[in-house]
Amino acid sequence: MDPRRRDPRLARADPRLQRLQNNEQTPSATPTPPPHASTENGSVSSTPIPSNHVGLPSDSNVASSSSTAYKPRPLFCVVCASNQNRSMEGHNVLSKAGFRVISSGTGSAVRLPGPSIDKPNIYSFGTPYQTIFEELNAQDPRLYSANGVLQMIDRNRRIKLAPERWQESKTVADIVFTCEERCFDAVCDDLLSRGGEFNRPVHIINIEIKDNHEEALIAGKAMLELATAIEASDDIDEDIDVILETQQEKHPHGLLHAVAFY
Repeated sequence: MDPRRRDPRLARADPRLQRLQNNEQTPSATPTPPPHASTENGSVSSTPIPSNHVGLPSDSNVASSSSTAYKPRPLFCVVCASNQNRSMEGHNVLSKAGFRVISSGTGSAVRLPGPSIDKPNIYSFGTPYQTIFEELNAQDPRLYSANGVLQMIDRNRRIKLAPERWQESKTVADIVFTCEERCFDAVCDDLLSRGGEFNRPVHIINIEIKDNHEEALIAGKAMLELATAIEASDDIDEDIDVILETQQEKHPHGLLHAVAFY
């Protein structure tokens, strides 16, 4: 057996064969001009390629893009008892201002003023605002125009289809504004009963508002200011206490705050 197959130091080419192969090699072809080269009168001139050619990001662009982190906009949910007056005024104000907003009610049914205090008009959640408007307008247009109910429902039907019940909603909000303490308690109890399976935090803020049209209009402006401060925050968990303190100093409505989980 050839010893060169066993000893790697001996496994090198024969120099006589190497000289023979070098003599038999043919000249290499003329290299192709690189891109951006122009040939004119037999001469070749090349244009230098910029360092940031073909869309490659420069160092400054990379630095600026990495420093700007994506910040999702929060979804607000405004909650009252029947999803008619206070929550829909808040929904209307925030929606016109460009916020992401939904609304709902925590009651067992939708209750509206009737011909007397002991005879309210009662509807189930999900009954279209259009249907409610037509029925009340047919019953007594003068009464329901005088107390502002028809104007309120006319506004509501231009915002969404029908009143929604909080306990039946599956939408996950980031911030919940409730309009009275019993609604605040109902939202907290409902979220607690759901078990927090998503482990998704939600800030619940109660703004105590009397259930009439005038107070709803005033509170809508306060709600807009609070939503603006919340959306401007880079860390709502860190800033919420200061935001609520500032809100309380500017507006007369009592505030409650809790953190729950979806």
